[in-house]
Amino acid sequence: MTRRRVAVTGAAGFIGGHTVELLHASGWVILAIDDLTHATGHPLPSGVDFLEADAGSPQAADELARFRPDAVLHLASKGGVQRARRDPGAHARASLASTVALYAAAVAAGARRVVSASSGGTIYGNGQAFPAGERTPAAPVSVYGAAKLGEEVYLSTFRRGSAISTLSLRYANVYGPRQDGTGEAGLVAIASTRLAAGEAPLINGDGEQTRDFVYVGDVAAANLAALDSRRSGAVNVGTGVETSVNRVVELLTSASGRRLAAVHEPARDGEVRRVSLDPSRAARWLGWHPGTSIEEGIELTYRHFAATDRPALRVAASR
Repeated sequence: MTRRRVAVTGAAGFIGGHTVELLHASGWVILAIDDLTHATGHPLPSGVDFLEADAGSPQAADELARFRPDAVLHLASKGGVQRARRDPGAHARASLASTVALYAAAVAAGARRVVSASSGGTIYGNGQAFPAGERTPAAPVSVYGAAKLGEEVYLSTFRRGSAISTLSLRYANVYGPRQDGTGEAGLVAIASTRLAAGEAPLINGDGEQTRDFVYVGDVAAANLAALDSRRSGAVNVGTGVETSVNRVVELLTSASGRRLAAVHEPARDGEVRRVSLDPSRAARWLGWHPGTSIEEGIELTYRHFAATDRPALRVAASR
C-alpha cells in the first residue's frame, strides 16, 4: 500500500509534537513545518522531514509543492488571548494572514484534505447552553476567537472553490506534558511549573470560571481521526465536562504533595466565564471519544513537570 503523505505545521510545538509522534507510529510520511517560536525542544521522530519556516511563508509553499501532500494538518499558532488583545493588528498579520496563505499553498500543492486547529473555547463566547454544540452561534468576545472564526470562514471558502475536503477542529482547553509553563496561557502547565519549583499557583479572578480540559494525547488521536475522515465543517474536540480553575489547582496541588495555597490575582479581560464543548459530533463523524479523565491527566502532567528541569516564572494563570 502507498503510504499517505501529510504536512504538519506547528509540528515542533506542544500539540504538534504529540501528533507527529502518533502519525509517525501510524505509518504516515511526514513533512514537519515550524518556525520554532513555540517549540517544546522535544525531538521529532527519526525520518521526519523538517522545514524551519513560518507556515504561510513562500518557503513553506515551495516545500509543500515539492512534497505533494495528500493532506495538510495546520496546528501552528501565534500567541493566545492576551497577546492578541494587546496588539490585534499584529496578531491578524502573524496568525490569520499566515493561515490563509497556507491554505492557498495546500490547494496549489495538490492536497485533497486540510484539517485546521480552531478554538471552541473562544469562538462560542459567553453562551447560554452547555455543553456547546457546533450549531451554537459563534459569538467570540476576544480578538483571538475572532481570528479563529475568520480562519474557519476562509477554510470553507477554499473548500467551495476547489476539490478538497476540510475540517476545523474546535479544541477545548488542551493540556498535558511538554506544554509551555512559563508563558501567560495554559493553566495546568503554569501551575505545574510553579508547584514543581515550590511556588504557589496563581489564579486569575475567583477561580470559579470553568473550562473543558482535554488531554493532549486524546487531541492527537482526534487529529489523526480527522485526517482519516472526509467530513467537512467544524467539530468540537472536548470532553463536555466543565471543571473549575479552583478544582484543577486543587488536583495539581494534591499531585505535588505540597501545602501551598493558591494566590488570587485580578480577572483578565476578554476571557469567557464558562467553557464546555459537546463532543457528540466528533463521536459520530470521527469515531473519537476523549479517553483521559481530568484526574488521570492531571497526574500524568504533573509527573512530567516534576521530572523536568524548568524555571518557574512569576506569571499569572490563564486559560
